[in-house]
Amino acid sequence: MKRIVLLLASLILSSYSFSQNISGLILDSSNEGIVGAYVVLNSTESHTHSDEFGKFKLEDVKVADTLKIMHIGFEPKMVIIENLDKELIVNLSETFFELGEVVVGQNSKDVNVISAIDIQISPVKSSQELLRKVPGLFIGQHAGGGKAEQIFLRGFDIDHGTDVSISVDGMPVNMVSHAHGQGYADMHFIIPETIDLMDFGKGPYYANKGNFTTAGYVQFTTKDKLDHSQISLEYGRFNSLRTAGLFKLLDTEKQHAYIATEYMISDGPFESSQHFERSNFMGKYTTDMGEGGQLSILASHFSSKWDASGQIPERAVNQGLITRFGAIDDTEGGQTGRTNIAVSYNKILSDNKFIKNRIYYSLYDFELFSNFTFFLNDPVNGDQIKQKESRKIFGAESVWNYTTFLNNVSTLLQVGVGLRSDDIRGNELSRTLNRRTTLRNIQLGDVNEKNLYAFTKAEFDVGNWLFEPAVRFDFFKFNYINSLDTLYDNQSQSKGIITPKFNIVYNLNNSVQLFLKSGIGFHSNDARVVLEQDNRAILPAAYGVDLGSIFKPTRRMFANVALWYLSLDQEFVYVGDEGVVEPSGSTRRVGVDVGLRYQLTDWMFANGDFNYAFARSLEDPEGQNLIPLAPVITATGGLSWNKNKFHGSLQFRYLKDRPANEDNSIEAKGYSITDLNLSYDLKKDITFGVAIENLFNQEWNETQFATESRLRNETESVEEIHFTPGTPFFIKGIFKYKF
Repeated sequence: MKRIVLLLASLILSSYSFSQNISGLILDSSNEGIVGAYVVLNSTESHTHSDEFGKFKLEDVKVADTLKIMHIGFEPKMVIIENLDKELIVNLSETFFELGEVVVGQNSKDVNVISAIDIQISPVKSSQELLRKVPGLFIGQHAGGGKAEQIFLRGFDIDHGTDVSISVDGMPVNMVSHAHGQGYADMHFIIPETIDLMDFGKGPYYANKGNFTTAGYVQFTTKDKLDHSQISLEYGRFNSLRTAGLFKLLDTEKQHAYIATEYMISDGPFESSQHFERSNFMGKYTTDMGEGGQLSILASHFSSKWDASGQIPERAVNQGLITRFGAIDDTEGGQTGRTNIAVSYNKILSDNKFIKNRIYYSLYDFELFSNFTFFLNDPVNGDQIKQKESRKIFGAESVWNYTTFLNNVSTLLQVGVGLRSDDIRGNELSRTLNRRTTLRNIQLGDVNEKNLYAFTKAEFDVGNWLFEPAVRFDFFKFNYINSLDTLYDNQSQSKGIITPKFNIVYNLNNSVQLFLKSGIGFHSNDARVVLEQDNRAILPAAYGVDLGSIFKPTRRMFANVALWYLSLDQEFVYVGDEGVVEPSGSTRRVGVDVGLRYQLTDWMFANGDFNYAFARSLEDPEGQNLIPLAPVITATGGLSWNKNKFHGSLQFRYLKDRPANEDNSIEAKGYSITDLNLSYDLKKDITFGVAIENLFNQEWNETQFATESRLRNETESVEEIHFTPGTPFFIKGIFKYKF
């Protein structure tokens, strides 16, 4: 009887067993940490996510409890807890993508599951496609393929990057006080095959994102290692050729190294050849330093040169003076290059603390020749301009992360500090002739700009709620030495800005999540213009709110919807041929984003995104307060399939007509373009494919501007649409070999 009583007592005590916290590590088949794996305790449905190292921590866990662990692209796994005193190590096996396994988890960034789904279904194939993976983001190229793309997002004509921040492995892509335009973001130094993760967010709600993060941000992370080496060759119309190679150099348990190369040429569809040429090189080395430390070193070099036909006036085409692919001035073009070195060192300090450190250094050169107005200002020589600069960029950042439980509330604390310094020499705007003769310097000088920043963020996981307060501080120092002044004068200005954020997420269940995001962001102005403005115009603020939901209507359907609001204290319009930025006053935008991903069968997927934006200036009278080139309605969608040896996608993008000036007396025409990609795995290591852009050969304008210009034989100037024609039907063959 005594033994029975002791046994019953033991069982009763075990039922009230002393719950403990459990820590674990989630790894892939190569023993690399999996970021963002979803870990749920079946008995209570409490859950968490793995961090950047694949580590997680969960409270109120008992021996014999069961954990379910899931991540996109991996087979779900059930794990029975046997020991609470030992770190749980779980390896997940890669598997074909299954949308039914995607869980709407309690995470304020779960909308990024969309990018993970899209990349799994249809991998990125070009540097242009990198940005198109962001729902609602449209791009346009208008200078021979070498210039940074024009960007449109959430009712913004972002030019080349004024209101969206872009980074790669922590290195900023946007260029401050750039010779061509503030925020200029040239992504062509990225080799698409090296991209591992893409993270994006819309609005100014993220403490670790600063300058230019008003409409949103896009962040890319390159691979630490290669699964295999590969070479590829692409050849198509207009003498277009691209070859790329990724070569695994080192792949051991603790060390990985590879190099990647890319070379491209194309004449383009224009009557005057683009003579486009681009070369890329990248190398990356990653090693386990022991005791929780990981070191990564990246080096890359990029160079590009091209000719361009520029933006042509509609009247010249309508009058038969030129064709759509002709030119008024075919001496436009340019060259650019960038060399990067980036070092990151991440260190696990304890089970619940880690720190991420990175430094980077870039050398950048840029020279661009353009002619927007032809013979408006100079009837004899024409209005060609040169924009040129050479810069050095240095940056460093350290971010400390700490997870703990405060009164049974799972809490994440994050603190970061950083510095970016730009030393720009020979920032030039000149009037030129035939790309050879400098007629007159309009601007010439040296810019030194520094941005010192700090931020802190907390996440409080309270039952079904997640609260995320955050605040960021940025301090800018602008210096400019005008080389055209006869006397030395180092002009200087400084300014700081505090930008608080507060996000709330409510997780109704594993299929429905509601969120409210709010925050203040900003974008800086060009240093040369800052010195001419009063102190209030240096760092105009942006105020934003998002209210939305992420949900799964059915097991294999993933959807999101968001109503959003964004107002800016001040916007700036860059006047490229005059070298000034004109304030255009405060603005307000409201809109809706809708997205849908649906797995039709085990091997076929459908995707769709719809975006509406209502954008207005607040300081102009009704009817004259439209924001030029602001997109009103955009939509994308299509089908992707992956069955046995066959892979492919059929995708369309639609941009509605939009105003080209403030009163809509000039309208930029919209377009709808369809692209097709097909491939077949001849063997396990050999793939043949074909890619078709503009499948139905639509006549469309890729970029458009309302510009006042004068042709050589005209006595009066004309303001109308000037455009760069979009690519006609373009087909290329693709060959890939893995080894």
